[in-house]
Amino acid sequence: MQERLPASEAELFRTAVEDAKPIETGQAEPFRSHPPPTPIVQPPELNEKPERATLAEAEIKTGDYLLFSRSGVQKRLLADLQRGHMEIGLELDLHGLTTANAERTLDEFLRACARQGVRCACIIHGKGGRSEGRPPVLKRKVNYWLRRYDQVLAFCSATRRDGGTGAVYLLLRNPEKSRRRGRGERV
Repeated sequence: MQERLPASEAELFRTAVEDAKPIETGQAEPFRSHPPPTPIVQPPELNEKPERATLAEAEIKTGDYLLFSRSGVQKRLLADLQRGHMEIGLELDLHGLTTANAERTLDEFLRACARQGVRCACIIHGKGGRSEGRPPVLKRKVNYWLRRYDQVLAFCSATRRDGGTGAVYLLLRNPEKSRRRGRGERV
């Protein structure tokens, strides 16, 4: 709220500026609205989505604890996923499957999650106890495969009560947004 000047001060100000004249400049007015920018038309080859096929399995490091998130995933949401505070809609157990069967089963599982509108899921891949002296095969494959699905926003190793480092929680894209954008399929 603006305070009013006492009459004597207002009169003193008017006397001091009575011979003032506005300055003429060639500059734009300070608060004038500007027209919206004209979009730059991109050549057709730049409009295409970049391929994720450049992601090589050898580039993915698989440690004991798995953690991945796409850009834009809120830190609070990722923290809730890591603590196991999200309700698990579906669960998949890949124990004992060959890598070919596991990949096919994972693909079917993610399609089922999309159909049923599941936001959070759990995949049990095991800790690789039978991989004597070698890294766990299914854990490494799951770490790689999940990154290739657009509908997977984030994943992390589960809490101890749900399998610890032998399982992962998945945060899946909102199915309604996936339908609007035409996403959710494997790249």
